[in-house]
Amino acid sequence: MGLDGVGIVGWGGYVPRFRIRTEDIARMWGWDPAVPKGLGVEEKSVAFIDEDSVTMGVEAALNAIRRAGVEPSRIGAVFVGSESKPYAVKPSATIIAEAIGATPSTMASDLEFACRAASEGLRAALGLVKSGDVEYALVVGSDTAQANPGDVLEFSASSGAAAFVVGRDGVVARLEGVYTYVTDTPDFWRRDGSKYPRHGEGFTGEPAYFHHIENAVRGLMERLGLKPSDFDYVVFHQPNGRFPLKIAKRLGFSVEQVKPGLVTPMIGNTYNASALLGFVRVLDQAKPGSRVLVAPFGSGAGSDAYSFIVTDRVEEVRGRAPLLDDYIATKSYVDYALYAKYRGLIKRLGV
Repeated sequence: MGLDGVGIVGWGGYVPRFRIRTEDIARMWGWDPAVPKGLGVEEKSVAFIDEDSVTMGVEAALNAIRRAGVEPSRIGAVFVGSESKPYAVKPSATIIAEAIGATPSTMASDLEFACRAASEGLRAALGLVKSGDVEYALVVGSDTAQANPGDVLEFSASSGAAAFVVGRDGVVARLEGVYTYVTDTPDFWRRDGSKYPRHGEGFTGEPAYFHHIENAVRGLMERLGLKPSDFDYVVFHQPNGRFPLKIAKRLGFSVEQVKPGLVTPMIGNTYNASALLGFVRVLDQAKPGSRVLVAPFGSGAGSDAYSFIVTDRVEEVRGRAPLLDDYIATKSYVDYALYAKYRGLIKRLGV
């Protein structure tokens, strides 16, 4: 199902400058250094002590708006997907909407579906613009590192944000079609009151990630009459550096199609920003006429598969904001003690 003329009009990303090497995490907890290497993650981004999913989301959103070249007051909907909201009860979407100047004549909603929440927002934004209910919509995916200290998730759980302005005028990536596949698969969860998420070990791969992405992508290609070779770029959700390459091979895509959007080996798994940051990086370099497959995934579980066609306008607006590689290249390493301090892992007794 295509949405004629609807698509991305502006895109932006943000990655904190601090990094921690996964070998330092392994050394701290007595893990074999081969474990993080096997995950394909050498280092990960770490939010500073005064950063959270909202502040990062604002940065990414401002970059997207700069490229879109639209007045924020014309943004009629703001959707934010995150697993690490700073408030348990208070919307992040209203804070971001206020910060960018979109309030008060806009709708604002926080969405939840593990790492797929922002993708839900993207589907909703595309539909709202298609229907004419809003002129422009903003979608933000933003997360900070969430992992129980010493757990294998700590090697990859990182921090970053991606944002997209959706509209009809000035489209840089036109939506060609979308297909969604969801089931009740308990591969990853966090109970109410629990500080850190848990994962279902054996459920994480085959019944969850691979099954849902494969069916979403196959459903999209069947609906549009496309085959793997029709795509120039392919972006999957990136919980680690291995899974995207494995699902690509299973679906018939090449490493060359996947590599431009593969960011996890450099910055880790940014949860709701994972696949979307890969899409940001692709738009930072894609040529007009390129076809891009984007397949986010969320535990619980579900996947969306999108096909976008890049337009001539992408080259006109690209230079209005920093490239994702600019953020990736600007980095300072911290040791585990500073990482623990920045992420609030150290608690004083009695506090």
